[in-house]
Amino acid sequence: MSLQQPSETKPAVTMPRTLRTLHLWGIAVGMVISGDYFGWNYGLAHGGPLGMIVATLTVTVLYVCFIFGYTELAAAIPHSGGPSTFARRAFGPWGAYLAGASALIEFVFAPPAIARAVGSYVHFRVPSLSVDLIAVGAFVLFGLINAWGIALAAMLELVITLLATFELGLFFVLTAPHVSVTNWTASPRLPEGPWGVFAALPFAIWFYLGLEGAAMSAEEVIEPRKTIPRGFLAAIATLVVLALATLLCTTGVMPWRELLADDSPLPRALAHVLSPGHPMTHLMVYLGLLGLLASFHGIVMGCSRQIFALARDGILPQSLAKLHPVRRTPVRAIAASCAVGIAATLTRKTDALITMSVLGALVVYIVSMLAVIRLRRSEPALDRPFIAPLHPWLPCIAIGLASLAFVSVLLSAPWVGLAFSVLLSLGAALTKRNTHSA
Repeated sequence: MSLQQPSETKPAVTMPRTLRTLHLWGIAVGMVISGDYFGWNYGLAHGGPLGMIVATLTVTVLYVCFIFGYTELAAAIPHSGGPSTFARRAFGPWGAYLAGASALIEFVFAPPAIARAVGSYVHFRVPSLSVDLIAVGAFVLFGLINAWGIALAAMLELVITLLATFELGLFFVLTAPHVSVTNWTASPRLPEGPWGVFAALPFAIWFYLGLEGAAMSAEEVIEPRKTIPRGFLAAIATLVVLALATLLCTTGVMPWRELLADDSPLPRALAHVLSPGHPMTHLMVYLGLLGLLASFHGIVMGCSRQIFALARDGILPQSLAKLHPVRRTPVRAIAASCAVGIAATLTRKTDALITMSVLGALVVYIVSMLAVIRLRRSEPALDRPFIAPLHPWLPCIAIGLASLAFVSVLLSAPWVGLAFSVLLSLGAALTKRNTHSA
């Protein structure tokens, strides 16, 4: 196994192109939409509603700046490796390792957190079913769906995402009339002072985490030159509206401390506005599951593609790059991602899983934006179907805000930061040893 295998040449093992703009939008929004349903509410413990609003606006600026540069890369270099391929082209094999390993950490640890939220939502309605059982069952079911074929997986993702988006719109309609400014400004306005805004940044990122994963489906996209820019830009516009409306409507209808009770803040908010037994509260739970499953399904898909691409490039064992002879899906990569995900799920550490995933994502953002700047200088003649505006200001803003958020994670959860560093170091050591023995 060697880091020196080039990825710019046409891959020997490829997947069929079946995805169009609407599919890519569905994958991009679907990967992220669970962040509207849970995860972000843990940031209220640090910043309260006002602190979370400031943190979310800051993170929104980060992602808007990021997505323009990332779209430029994804359209110019459509490859299932996504950030690892961009970094290889800009910085060589070790840049590819840093971006690829970080993306893998992000996409390995995000699904277990989402799976536990799925279990929490089901347990909310059916207490006899354990969270662990539902979470493990989700990995098994959606692993099989992904293995069956990309056409089925992408269509299912689109349908679930459309329903989940509709359900959020319904939630906004039901809760907006009951929003009270006093719920946003209740004492203490900033539970941990200005530091609380800083500490809330990683949880605000959960509103957008995973958006970049849609680039890992680039090899399965029809006309990537047109489809990728359209899909990505439509996705970020959708996600900005959903994130801000979710935060304002949920925290505006009830005391924010009650939203820290579990992984189902939206049903809790709707039950407060209506009643726990109201038909719309029940509907919120059931349709809310669709949002969680959309992200879970999409990120499992993205994780398997990242494993597949890293294995094909020689960073992971090349046996993981095998495709099913009939289905043409990366079944071994899917099985590996689900196996690791199940093990992480059973740790029952949702907040730590979210934080680990966020760390991986932030490194991906920083390296990808550095790649945008580097390739603009080193390869000015590169065919770029989409050119990000305001270069280099937008990528520089994204780098600065991502670095700020990274520091906030390290300070608020140093042991998770240590675990992240250990994983990267172990992977680098194993890769180096394999390279020398190749």
